[in-house]
Amino acid sequence: MKIIKKIFSFLLILILTLLFIILSYNIYLYIIGEETVIGEFGYPILDTITQENDEIKISSDIFSTVEPTEATSYEEPSNTKSKNLYNQLNNNSKTIYNELYKNKENMKSGTYTIEFGNTFSDTLSLDNGSDILQKDYQSAIEALLYDNPDIFYLDVTNMYLNIEKITKITGVKYNVYINNGNKTNYLSAGFYSEEDVNKAEQEIEAEKEKILSMAYGKSDYEKLKIVHDYLIDTIDYETTLLEDNIYNIYGALVNKRCVCEGYAKSYQYLLNELGIQNVMVIGTGTNSKNETENHAWNYVYLNNNWYAVDVTWDDPIIIGGGQLSSKEKYRYFLKGENSFNANHTSTGYFTDGGQLFTYPKLSLEDYK
Repeated sequence: MKIIKKIFSFLLILILTLLFIILSYNIYLYIIGEETVIGEFGYPILDTITQENDEIKISSDIFSTVEPTEATSYEEPSNTKSKNLYNQLNNNSKTIYNELYKNKENMKSGTYTIEFGNTFSDTLSLDNGSDILQKDYQSAIEALLYDNPDIFYLDVTNMYLNIEKITKITGVKYNVYINNGNKTNYLSAGFYSEEDVNKAEQEIEAEKEKILSMAYGKSDYEKLKIVHDYLIDTIDYETTLLEDNIYNIYGALVNKRCVCEGYAKSYQYLLNELGIQNVMVIGTGTNSKNETENHAWNYVYLNNNWYAVDVTWDDPIIIGGGQLSSKEKYRYFLKGENSFNANHTSTGYFTDGGQLFTYPKLSLEDYK
């Protein structure tokens, strides 16, 4: 009998202990919650857009120019910026884009954390929710960078989307944020602090004002031509791919050396400031050597039509000295689909597996 009482007492104590542990754990979950790190997702490295500039053999100076059209009435620039890519995003991507854009000043530190909290709970509650949000993040980053050439100081390959799952007795919540992970910062090479970025912005601003002062009061055609010519006359194509900032407006406008992406972003940036509707386009180009590589250029809106401008290929590498003729300098200026697409193909993809973005429909014929 005593043995039975002892067994009963032992089982009772065991049951009470287990109940205490369960109750304590549930209280802990209710107050604190159990946190599970789902993942830290980095942005995939973009396909490098480094189309080799074309070469032209010229042995003598040629001094011809393109005749401008008649000036139209002038209005002060509205400073509107095309949101062509943003408008193609889904709601998750737009939320991420908007939060990043809102914090573009804070991100100059290179270490600022962008907080989303439980914003994406509906997506993350799906079986493949983290995969979906990762793709939405990728699309948002692509649209942000190529809608806003003035955000030149971010190295998005050092930015990470973090997803944490917090389980409480009352339910599941998520904590989502973007930071620099284990990287020192997410600033582009050559920038190490907010002070560096602000100094670079001041240099860009000074160059911008100098260029825009030549365009104020002109027709839209003349503005397009003035900016096109200035970039051609002042920038050298960077062939070594070793210098910093050759893909952005700082390299193009301040250092005066860049690749095609730098040309295209600078044209986009300056036209935005002049209030001329435009988009930057990525795809492939086939040069005079019949080599097809990744490339970047612009579409611009003029007199109710869209036309293509490839500033990079209008600034070819000259072999033998001399100057460009107007035929060569404006070979890819305000071109329509029939002529331009003979050696340019827009793809709409910034990275493998990324979102397909679309561009405005070009006029069939060149501008006349």
